[in-house]
Amino acid sequence: MTSSTSAPVLVLGCGPVGQTTALLLARWGLSVVVLDGRPERDVIGSKAICQQRDVLDVWDSVGVGAEVARRGVTWTTARTFHRDEELFSFQFADRGKSPFPPFVNISQCETEQLLDERIAAEPLIEVRWGHRVTDIQQDGSGVTVVCATTDGETPVRGAYAVACAGPRSDAIRAALGLSFEGETFEDYFLICDIRTDLPGWETERRFYFDPEWNPGRQVLIHPCPDSTFRIDWQVPPDFDLAAEETSGGLDRRIRQVIGDQPYEIVWKSVYRFHSRVVDRMRVGRVLVAGDAAHLVSPFGARGLNSGVLDAENAAWKIAFVARGWAPESLLDSYHDERHAAALENIDVTGATMRFLVPGTDEEAARRLDVLERAATDPSARALVDSGRLAEPFWYVDSPLTTPDERRPFRGRPARGDVPVPGPGVLVPDCPISVPGRPELGRLRQLARAGVTVLVGDDAPLPSRPETLPADLPVAVHRISELDAGPTLREALGARPDEIWVLRPDGHVAAVLTRIADVAPAVARLLDRSVPSPVLA
Repeated sequence: MTSSTSAPVLVLGCGPVGQTTALLLARWGLSVVVLDGRPERDVIGSKAICQQRDVLDVWDSVGVGAEVARRGVTWTTARTFHRDEELFSFQFADRGKSPFPPFVNISQCETEQLLDERIAAEPLIEVRWGHRVTDIQQDGSGVTVVCATTDGETPVRGAYAVACAGPRSDAIRAALGLSFEGETFEDYFLICDIRTDLPGWETERRFYFDPEWNPGRQVLIHPCPDSTFRIDWQVPPDFDLAAEETSGGLDRRIRQVIGDQPYEIVWKSVYRFHSRVVDRMRVGRVLVAGDAAHLVSPFGARGLNSGVLDAENAAWKIAFVARGWAPESLLDSYHDERHAAALENIDVTGATMRFLVPGTDEEAARRLDVLERAATDPSARALVDSGRLAEPFWYVDSPLTTPDERRPFRGRPARGDVPVPGPGVLVPDCPISVPGRPELGRLRQLARAGVTVLVGDDAPLPSRPETLPADLPVAVHRISELDAGPTLREALGARPDEIWVLRPDGHVAAVLTRIADVAPAVARLLDRSVPSPVLA
């Protein structure tokens, strides 16, 4: 694709969200300048380790998802314990046939390395280190980002900008006039990456409530590559890591988990969790993404995973506006959709933190009652909150989604499950075959090429809406021609008389039964003027 704009899109921050944003923009043919205040990449600690299946799929669209999955550790089971008794475990649903596992654990540093290698091979992307953003100015034709550099104050001009410089983005948020309301939790959490041998623990995440080796608090254990395990201990506000090491307490703490065997501490850190969100995620020509826009506790791995989905949402919409395929008002839907996703994550992780850290004696007593009953009572197990793991948000209330009363959204699915496909939901992935397109072997690869219309065998084949720009990528396919068997049809739950409209990020925009409704649904997902449907 060739860019239709002369000025680049500016990406503020070169962490995983910024890297993903840059690669996705380049994939749509836009030139990108990435600005980061650090002098170079800082390779420290494992940080965000847990990558969800649909995020791997986004990374696969820019050429790194399969390698992240190959290098990482796959886990499929989440186990929850109270003291030394297992309460329950669950695995993760896949309504289609994704090539990716539910979760892969890999150091954030290694993920950044793979994304850096891909960026280095992309001529449309330029990365400028040592550019700390101090101000952002906008006018009707673009954005000027003022940076502090070793050469003094340096302005950088772009058509649009995506601000994803991480949690310490105070200057950026101030320049955009954003509030960042929320709370900071009192307890600290100690994290250690430990290289050791724990047979049988390599493919599961373990969560312990009130174990005898951390009484009154929690411990979370994740497997990582290279025989490394990430252990998170909830610790009191007065915890002193240096004193813990000096006294031998840290060694005792580790031994209580792994037993009497050799180990090596690869990285350790102590930090507090925050729960905050900006009031707006679009400010003129600037979209705010990732930790710059929202912070949540890591129980559920919703931080980086949500940030990558911010990146995909922002990238396709900026690209469609920049290329003249959609009006600039389409960018408003970025806030509508991703701010709602951030609030959902805060609601989910806030409930988890309230269960982990009860605020009153009454709440603590209620939690203990739930945990004790959960050993034998299935209804109590549903009340145990050890972190609802990351999942894509459902855009059922988005202005881009055409609702369907035949397929109502039934709310947040059960733990480990995914919503039934329908308007606003991310389409399940399935193997497909596209005549003349051997590079497309999966439904989501087809969807990410533009606007996709899937047609049942009993529905008329719609023509391309005449109101759309001539170069807008729109593909129309019969479901049976993509997959002659039942896999795709059954994964969607598609009826023979239905027409499905998919967005460029793979979410379902509409499920229709009248050919006259296709053009209005496509116009709606692009925030273009909606043509009046023809009665039929």
